[in-house]
Amino acid sequence: MIRLFIAEDQRMLLGALGSLLDMESDMKVIGQAMNGEEALEMIVNLQPDVCLMDIEMPVLNGLEVAERLAQTPVPSKVIILTTFARPGYFERAVKVGVYGYLLKDSEIDELADAIRKVVDGKRVFSPELTYHVIREENPLTPKEREILKLAALGKTTKEITSELYLSSGTVRNYISEIIHKLGAKNRTEAAALAENKGWL
Repeated sequence: MIRLFIAEDQRMLLGALGSLLDMESDMKVIGQAMNGEEALEMIVNLQPDVCLMDIEMPVLNGLEVAERLAQTPVPSKVIILTTFARPGYFERAVKVGVYGYLLKDSEIDELADAIRKVVDGKRVFSPELTYHVIREENPLTPKEREILKLAALGKTTKEITSELYLSSGTVRNYISEIIHKLGAKNRTEAAALAENKGWL
């Protein structure tokens, strides 16, 4: 029996997924959560075979939960379910070692089949999602992402310099390069663009 855990912040979808997967003869849903923090705690305790994880959730998002699980001895395999074909999200998911990355509008039979493949050690990714990644890679370096994240939080150049121990000239140069790379008008637009692509 494949033991499943589902983390999804939309109650109706959570209930529907749970009911449909429970109808599969070889699957049992052993836990559900509506936010990432609760999901992480329950997964560590229950140790399901497979976790179906929404990306956009309160407290911790699905990728943050997957990243934290990767640092524990918990053997659960993570499948990310998303409505977002954002290349940055997919890159992060692959780097953290998720076993699946699928669109939420997949048929339930496809999802059940993907779960079985993941249990067998295979990785399953939606072709639509991989296409977006091949088409558009993140142009920002880790340092540029770090600076843009702080700028997105509304931090001034002075605050960024003190937090990252860089000179104001260096931070200005980084921000100028970020704006240029993203084809944005200013740091606010650059942050919004990068956020929308899932690159932050």
